[in-house]
Amino acid sequence: MADSALPRSPFAGTIDFHDGAPIRSIAPEELARTLQAHELYVESKQRSGKRANLDSTDLVGKSFASMKLWHIRMQRADLAGADFAGADLRRAILIGATMQRGRLAAADLTRGRLSGIVLTDADCEGVCMAEADMEFAIMANSDFRNANFRDADMSGAILDAADFSGADLRRANLRGASFQDTRLHGADLRGARMGGAILKHTSFHGADLRGAYLRVATFHLTDLSGADLRDVKGLTTEQINHTIRDAQTRLPLDSIPEQEDGE
Repeated sequence: MADSALPRSPFAGTIDFHDGAPIRSIAPEELARTLQAHELYVESKQRSGKRANLDSTDLVGKSFASMKLWHIRMQRADLAGADFAGADLRRAILIGATMQRGRLAAADLTRGRLSGIVLTDADCEGVCMAEADMEFAIMANSDFRNANFRDADMSGAILDAADFSGADLRRANLRGASFQDTRLHGADLRGARMGGAILKHTSFHGADLRGAYLRVATFHLTDLSGADLRDVKGLTTEQINHTIRDAQTRLPLDSIPEQEDGE
């Protein structure tokens, strides 16, 4: 996907995650040495080896599957098609990185820094991004089924047409995020902050939104079939009237509209 064709954040232009540094190439032998030194750095608890700095590096199509990459630096790196399946990327720094068609299945990015990352058309099933910073990330068309985003900051992120079925998004900051055509079947969004989120054609079938904050979120043909919205905050009758509901939808008692069927 060309850069011009990528989805744009509604806050695009307010923050630039690219410093203009050119992408550098790296020889396979140098990359192997760098990763070996980093693994020693991790295993020795920082007493020996050296923390890897792969900022602004061309790592297209490289495999890092199951590697110990704790706290690695890959800011603004080109990681298109790279494989990080099962890798330990806790506290990794991937700000502004590009990982189109990448693989993060079952990887651990707890407390990672991924603000502005381009993670589109990616396989991220079962990834852990708990407590990660992902403001203004572009994560459209990706597979995040059964992923863990608990307490993550995804404000302003583009999540269009992604699949978050079964994902844990408890207490996640999703303010201003775009969920157009996104699937959240059975997702756990208890306590999520979704003020100003774009929820057009979004499917929350069977999702748990108890205690979520939904003030000024945009609803249009939003599927709430079987969803639990008890105790949500900021939800209005006008918003509900733009949703699809069924007999299993559970709404706040003070927000039940007179009309039974949404648009």
